[in-house]
Amino acid sequence: MKRKIKLRSSMSISVIGGLIGLLLLFGLIICIIGNGCFVDAFKHEYSTVTYHMADSAACFVNGSNLDDYLDGRKQEEYKNTKRRLDLACDKLNVSLIYVIVVDKSDYGRFVSVFNSVNNSVDNSSYTEWELGHKRDTTNDEYREKYKKLYEGKSDYETVFRMNTTDGSHPHITTLVPVKDNLGKVTAILCVQRPISEMEKAFRPYFYMIMANVFVMVILMSVLAAVFLKKSIIKPVEIVSSEASRFAEEKTIREPLGKLSRYEIIHNLARSIDSMETDMVSYIENLTAATAEKERMGAELSIAAGIQANSIPDVFPAFPERDEFDIFASMDPAIQVGGDFYNFLLIDDDHLALVIADVSGKGVPAALFMMVTNILICDRAQMGGDPAEILKFANENICDHNRAEMFVTVWLGILEISTGKLTAANAGHEYPAIYRKDGEFELYKDNHDFVVGGMKGIPYHDYEMQLNKGDKLFLYTDGLPEATNSDEKMYTTDRMIETLNLHKNESPKQIIEGLQKSVGEFVGNAPQFDDLTMLCIEIKDDED
Repeated sequence: MKRKIKLRSSMSISVIGGLIGLLLLFGLIICIIGNGCFVDAFKHEYSTVTYHMADSAACFVNGSNLDDYLDGRKQEEYKNTKRRLDLACDKLNVSLIYVIVVDKSDYGRFVSVFNSVNNSVDNSSYTEWELGHKRDTTNDEYREKYKKLYEGKSDYETVFRMNTTDGSHPHITTLVPVKDNLGKVTAILCVQRPISEMEKAFRPYFYMIMANVFVMVILMSVLAAVFLKKSIIKPVEIVSSEASRFAEEKTIREPLGKLSRYEIIHNLARSIDSMETDMVSYIENLTAATAEKERMGAELSIAAGIQANSIPDVFPAFPERDEFDIFASMDPAIQVGGDFYNFLLIDDDHLALVIADVSGKGVPAALFMMVTNILICDRAQMGGDPAEILKFANENICDHNRAEMFVTVWLGILEISTGKLTAANAGHEYPAIYRKDGEFELYKDNHDFVVGGMKGIPYHDYEMQLNKGDKLFLYTDGLPEATNSDEKMYTTDRMIETLNLHKNESPKQIIEGLQKSVGEFVGNAPQFDDLTMLCIEIKDDED
């Protein structure tokens, strides 16, 4: 009985409490959205009305006589205009109406011509500026607005000050141009109007929303309590009791049947009824799954062997050739990978070099790798430059690429007798080159689009000269992106630094040195990506 009471209590509190929380959150969101919409509408309305006030007040000011006013001339006209502005300030119920002549050199200063103050509007404490009062522009916002008005780029400008720091109350200031008889802007008239009405108008709206939300919470809580008890809590109690009994007694009783109109609870009851049968089936299926997993593991091992045999892995690769030395390695992240390298003699004087990285991992990437490797190598043996070979591979892959996979490829053809290397790069990593008696550095070649990404893509060749003693290092992104347990990557800079530590060594020693460096950097972190490297050295006669 205690267990039932506890179950009912915890479920009711959790579900009803969650529902109440959601309703309160919903109400808060409504208040926030409503406040935003209210403020935006209020600002728009206030801005429009205040503009009309300012535009009307500007009609009182003769923009052609402002210099006369400042020089003490036409005093009678000045006093009449001042009285009209004072009257407008009172009748329009605004805090300030003032006219200023701005220094157009940088809009950083202005001179006051007219200044009308009505402190009774918002219990303000503004002091009226005298004629000719000079002052710096308040900030860059005002400077930009002055400039727009003087240059005729705007009919009026508006500034809202919701949070003030100078002791004034929240207000809106609307600025309109004052023009002379020729239509030239000679001054700016500003109207400052308090916006305390917004808070007064919003308060009843906010209270109404909160009251409605509170009523909804109370009503929904009562309805939820009745509904949950009948439709969910009681059926769950029965299912829980039967599950506990079966766990203790290991015997089958009459089926629970349909306890609730909700399918999820009905299915739960059916699951309890069939638990014993399901447990037996589970054990049988687990045995079969284990055997299947072992079979798949054996097949993956065979696939890994086939993949390894598809690329050259016997070194020295060309023992009869003393013009160059080459070494490569591939370490897949899982049993089979998507990286590959290859090199082959097209004829006695031309050596093709290729390194590639297929998108994805596992068996799909391995199959894609095998197809790409065969296409590129077979086409290379038929002759042609790297760009032609990559275009051929791209067209053939795109014709049958339903899986929408792609591969980055660097392909080069070395003319052994001259050291001229013609290459093309289909979205692959930059190669690293070492010049004799120099340092390893990245060779930032131009990248074309990946192979298999889009049909009809053109590829472009470039040439570089490899002299005796030079070395070329190729790699996939699994090298610079190798990640340790702190989620820091090995990086290209660290790769170049390690290459230069071994720059005077053979290609095999260089790659082994990098493998050791990456292993020490990564530590116990799992290998994230395939790691493939290839290095070739043009042998010096002194070697």
